[in-house]
Amino acid sequence: MESPCILVCSIDMTTGYCFGCGRTRDEIGLWMSYTDTERRAIMAALPARLETVERKPRRETRRTRMARERDLS
Repeated sequence: MESPCILVCSIDMTTGYCFGCGRTRDEIGLWMSYTDTERRAIMAALPARLETVERKPRRETRRTRMARERDLS
């Protein structure tokens, strides 16, 4: 069974879409019960959904920490 999962299971609280695959919690939970046609329809919508997900790192990265420290100097 085809799945868009890339093992980055974390939901964007603004859009409700998974950061990794673009599915909603309900779609992830019901994936096995969908027909092939339903799964294909959802998968066709995923690229556009992923464009709306705000991609922010969960932790401060080394690059942002260094930039912040540089700005404070």
